Amino acid sequence: MGQTKLKVVLLAHTPNPEEAIAMSARLCYADTDIEDIRAGVESKDQTKYLQKLIEMGHLSPIEHASFTFGIEGVSRSLLAQITRHRLASFSVQSQRYVSRVQEEGCFNYILPPAIEALGPEAVAEYDRQMNEMQRWYNEWHEKLGGTRGSNEDARFVLPNAAETKMTMTMNARELMHFFRLRSCNRAQWEIRELAWQMLKLCQEVAPVLFKNAGPACLDGACPEGKMTCGRAAEVRARREAL
Repeated sequence: MGQTKLKVVLLAHTPNPEEAIAMSARLCYADTDIEDIRAGVESKDQTKYLQKLIEMGHLSPIEHASFTFGIEGVSRSLLAQITRHRLASFSVQSQRYVSRVQEEGCFNYILPPAIEALGPEAVAEYDRQMNEMQRWYNEWHEKLGGTRGSNEDARFVLPNAAETKMTMTMNARELMHFFRLRSCNRAQWEIRELAWQMLKLCQEVAPVLFKNAGPACLDGACPEGKMTCGRAAEVRARREAL
């Protein structure tokens, strides 16, 4: 255990998500029964219709498709950010029930790229600090009785760098909002990388739906004004490469 890296898996999603959205949208305007609507959608390509929905801003039908991700190798700092997306559902690994006691080595933790860029000595210092916090955790865990209940208060000495794992479910409309905010270069580096990996997974199963998903600078001027990163061309190239 020790340094760990981000891993994202698309665990589940609405079957045929683009068809489900097209059926939901067509129901709003059709004077016919549901089976006829489904037959019509299944027999005909819905690409242009879905693109039109998005262009019109008729986004409520997009909420009928949901995506569930397994996420690990992320920090408690990221957890504090991502749970601000209140339309998502989360199940998070508990620091109360999952002990971080290690006889050898250290709890899993995230190494910020800016520290890694300082070189091997800085990384070694960071690693030593994580191991020192592991020692603190072990000491408090033992003083508090060494039982599962000891985790509850011993965890207070763990850093924001400590790894957490979660499953997260978002509907497609909320995902579009998430990608718009979090794949932007102005977003914090860890959640930004998570957003890009999630976007790639979503595009693989719903390419029409997520064709233009991403930061605001993909389809116009950067909304950040004077705080813009000034790298819109680079962002567009990354999006094109997905």
